[in-house]
Amino acid sequence: MHRRGNRFASRAAGMLEWDSTEGLKSMAVDVQLAAGGETIDLQQQVARLQALLEASRQVHSTIREEEVLESVLRIVVRELEMAGAAFAGTGLAYGEVPTAEANGGADARAGSPPAYPLEDRDGRKMAELVVAPPDGRELTLYEADFIEGLALQAAVALENARNHKRNVEFARVQQDLDAAREIQRSLLPQMLPSIPGYSLAFRSVTCYEVGGDYLDIVAQPDGSLLMAVADVAGKGLASAIMSTSFRSAFRAMAVTGLPLGELATRMNQHHWAEGEAARRRYVTAIFLRLHPEAGEIEVVNAGHNPGFLVEPGSEPYQFGAAGTPLGLLPGMSYASERRDFVPGGRLLLYTDGLTEVFKGDEEFGPERLLDAFSNCRVQNADGILDALWAAIERFSGGGPQGDDMTALALASTGGETGSTEMPG
Repeated sequence: MHRRGNRFASRAAGMLEWDSTEGLKSMAVDVQLAAGGETIDLQQQVARLQALLEASRQVHSTIREEEVLESVLRIVVRELEMAGAAFAGTGLAYGEVPTAEANGGADARAGSPPAYPLEDRDGRKMAELVVAPPDGRELTLYEADFIEGLALQAAVALENARNHKRNVEFARVQQDLDAAREIQRSLLPQMLPSIPGYSLAFRSVTCYEVGGDYLDIVAQPDGSLLMAVADVAGKGLASAIMSTSFRSAFRAMAVTGLPLGELATRMNQHHWAEGEAARRRYVTAIFLRLHPEAGEIEVVNAGHNPGFLVEPGSEPYQFGAAGTPLGLLPGMSYASERRDFVPGGRLLLYTDGLTEVFKGDEEFGPERLLDAFSNCRVQNADGILDALWAAIERFSGGGPQGDDMTALALASTGGETGSTEMPG
């Protein structure tokens, strides 16, 4: 019977002798393995399993991918007394391994070192272990069997290490997104102006951690109030970054007191000049200037959803688009529209996240939104938004939010004391 005197096997066999009960040796039997012409008695099989268990413990003792692979190489060379071992294509090698085999792996040609793939649970090869026996001889049955078992354990450890790395990276990305969400929320108006005779409120809820909706309110040099509701094409982080850039440009231009049409024209040209990536993330926007003392509003719609104006005794009015979305085409000009804002009047500006809510294949749509806004009996702006969100919730049946949702409500309370409401 042929036995290798490697360290794992001899160590494990020694443990077996010390732990064996009386009569265990007499139970040992020779098992003839026809394929290799070698025999392995029961004690040797148990010793092999004990050695493989010890090797498995070493391989699973780390959650770092490179350390897992290095541990396997050390076991193969030191404990099995191989000439060398390597993981093909990784640059990781131990002992004497031909350079070609270490770099590219073993092939099917005669005399090439044996190779053992490490596969994940779906059968995809993650790495390939190449083993160089001493003096170029063939592996014994015991050695080949041991390395196959080691490769299986190494594959599990390697997949666990990669999953751990992905989990750590995901946690770091999630932490960054949480921070980005807090920053984006801090860029919304933190204090709404007190406007006698008016009630003002807004609400903004992102679909993901961050979003592409934008809302702002800026006091003007002439005492008027400039408001903007905008929506960057797309969702998620890229749109959020673009909305922050849009905010910087809008705020820089807003404080100059430009006419509303001129402001939209310049915003369009600025966004276009930002380059191809910005143009793909064009912005629909609606700008509103409120002249509180005159009871007048001025609106420019740059390719955005229509703004709704509801006044006592009149049919609802919609502020339609006066031009293309900002950054979509160069050289566009935009015209503003002026209307009286009488006591009892209400105005709603919103992004399409409010209308693109679905129940099955049925969309909530702008008609339902206008109907809910027109029939709302609440005059307080914050109460109006509560009623709209409730109507959307009833329609969707509590289904998942599919897009960023932002809305601004403005109500003229006449001689009554106005109120401004911050979002919850």
